[in-house]
Amino acid sequence: MNRKAASVIAASAALTLGLTGCSSGGGGTDGPEEDPASVEGTLRVLTPSFPTNNEGQAAFEQVVEEFQKTYPNMEVEPDFATYQNLNEKMSTSIASGGGYDVLVSGVGWTAPFADRGVFMDLEEFGITPEEPGEVSEELLQAGVFEEAVYAYPLVVDARAIAYRKSAFIEAGLDPDDPPETFEELKAAAEALTQRDAAGNITRPGFDFNTTPGNYRQAFVIFLSSTGVDLYDGDEPNFNSEEGIEALQFMADMIGNVQEFGQQNAAQTALVLSDEAPMGFVQSSIDCEIVIECDDLAFFLPDNGRPAEMIGGDLSSVGANTDYPDAAWAFIQAMMSVENQDRIALMNNKIPASNEVPQDAASLSNPLAEFTFENLDNGIYEGGPANWLEVRSIFGPTIDEVLLGQTSAEDALERIESEALSG
Repeated sequence: MNRKAASVIAASAALTLGLTGCSSGGGGTDGPEEDPASVEGTLRVLTPSFPTNNEGQAAFEQVVEEFQKTYPNMEVEPDFATYQNLNEKMSTSIASGGGYDVLVSGVGWTAPFADRGVFMDLEEFGITPEEPGEVSEELLQAGVFEEAVYAYPLVVDARAIAYRKSAFIEAGLDPDDPPETFEELKAAAEALTQRDAAGNITRPGFDFNTTPGNYRQAFVIFLSSTGVDLYDGDEPNFNSEEGIEALQFMADMIGNVQEFGQQNAAQTALVLSDEAPMGFVQSSIDCEIVIECDDLAFFLPDNGRPAEMIGGDLSSVGANTDYPDAAWAFIQAMMSVENQDRIALMNNKIPASNEVPQDAASLSNPLAEFTFENLDNGIYEGGPANWLEVRSIFGPTIDEVLLGQTSAEDALERIESEALSG
């Protein structure tokens, strides 16, 4: 994500200026004994969870209607962000003193912003690492920082590997026994790769489904599949024997089974359009548009531990809000079964709540069923308070390895040095 580096640095600089005056300025307080129906003011909500189209706007209005059943006299002022401009919006609001009451951010953002006092400890609302509410304890870990919960999972964006059973059969591979280890995955990808007479790849054997600067997430998945987490608390684990092995495996795949940065015009997973026989996919698919959906099957890499990377949208209460109870009520409105299903469906994600039934629309496809069932194998990126700064150099440095410009050992040592300098 090197294209975000400037906004990440801007966010970090703004955050270090301090957070005084970071309230919504609504003029009232939402005290614990105050009748919600009597509370007046404006709740400011920053979220990337609702697309700026008719469907997204209608879905947001459904959340507002649910919220106003409890807070009928509260207005809601949305700021619809994307993950490309979310850092800028958060840092600008903090620097100007016009903070948000409700903030929706991504996995890996909890520690940096909680450390700087942007998010409220959700113990205020009965949520602790031991009391996860309606999500699993494993999933809640994405919002934990220093043994407190600052961000509550809303919808999940998981990563799994999909493959075409017919392509496996054609290549002489067993579709009922997909590869798991680096060695098995590389061998299968090579068997599935098709080339022209000149040796050029015409059909990649494995699709990383990413762009330059963003191979970081694949590295996190493969590292975690060795049983080693990216971080142990604030201590980086990636500059290790396992980290070097995982990154070298990726380097051995690039140019061998897929060209660096290859994507189709729609920037969708190639395995879903049958342009590749195997590759990374997200949490959910629409079988009405996926080519021969019944031909797909799914697995997780396992070099000692099955690893399903978990991302997604997490909801936080602004630390200096004038309306903490109303802000939490808005989050609860987003977490209703109907609204969470709706948000997950339109974002190709899956619900975080364990109260959403498995026959819900967002879970009624084979990929969503698989990723939902494997949430207990979830792993996360991030960890320390300086993760956003470290993340900004992770992608470009990994690219250098994949392009043969530096070694895996040198790249990981350089990233570790940056991580420890923070």
